[in-house]
Amino acid sequence: MITKLRWWWLLLGCVAVLGAALAGLSFGAASIPLSGVVVELANLVPGVELNSGLDVRQAAIVTEIRLPRVVLGLIVGAMLAIAGGAYQGVFRNPLAEPFLLGVAAGAGLGVTVVIALQPTYAANLPVTTPIAAFTGALGAVTLTYFLGAAGGRDRSPETLILAGVAVAAFLTAMQTYLLQRHVDVIREVYSWLLGRLGGATWSDVTMLLPYATIAAVTIVLLGRELDVMAVGDDEAATLGVHPQVIRVVLLTAASLGTAAAVSVSGLIGFVGIIVPHIVRLVFGSSYRVILPLSLLFGAAFLVLADLAARTVDVPREVPIGVVTAFLGAPFFVLILRATKRAAL
Repeated sequence: MITKLRWWWLLLGCVAVLGAALAGLSFGAASIPLSGVVVELANLVPGVELNSGLDVRQAAIVTEIRLPRVVLGLIVGAMLAIAGGAYQGVFRNPLAEPFLLGVAAGAGLGVTVVIALQPTYAANLPVTTPIAAFTGALGAVTLTYFLGAAGGRDRSPETLILAGVAVAAFLTAMQTYLLQRHVDVIREVYSWLLGRLGGATWSDVTMLLPYATIAAVTIVLLGRELDVMAVGDDEAATLGVHPQVIRVVLLTAASLGTAAAVSVSGLIGFVGIIVPHIVRLVFGSSYRVILPLSLLFGAAFLVLADLAARTVDVPREVPIGVVTAFLGAPFFVLILRATKRAAL
């Protein structure tokens, strides 16, 4: 039975986003009163002038340092989570996600090429980086798909994941070779590869937002088609759905969103497998439910992961990719075991 999306589930997701955002703005190396944060945010509205009780330094931390970082984290988390849900629906595989399918590695290679081969890349970042990342991401997911299908039409979860690992290893080898030829950018590239939201600016947000909006809207609108395709391509075709067209559109949208997110945040793994699975377990298996709720809870999840990354070892900051991998690796093992038991 297809589960219907209920309004209060969306409300719960919005509350999670709001709570995570306020926590990200309030807590950190310098703790700031939550009431002051709320008032300071209200002061950003034109015509509103309230006394937040914060000094100049605290107000600057909230509005100039933490706010763009939190907003960027919300968008990146939402995009990675909904892309993971889309990949799982397209491949009919509960283990599919951008990081494990080699998509993130492909996007990473594209960005590395931009950094290594274009000395003036910073000036062209809003244009060249997303395009390079998107090209690498789409190439990687296409290669993974066909490599996983090489043994026949029946693509088991293990086969697809092994194909993704192989593709990621190949692309990583290419990236390593490129870095050896351009040692002057190694520090910058490896800092980016570990995933980071530190130093986020509003230009990062404005660069990512159009790509993420197009990708997210496209994926959410195709949730019904994914539900129909779950019964099989032939049955879906009789119901007026064109499976191959839907797959191409969803793969393109998910790869676009992933590439854009990776281009500003680096490689952040496992968000696309943790969040959709939790949503599936709690709210049901319909993609009309999984996709929009993954968008919301993915946003909240990454902001909280980033909060942990910058508070667990103060004054140092742990790369956010390390935090998500620490949470995601055991979660992935549990999903793999459950998938194998279901197949018996």
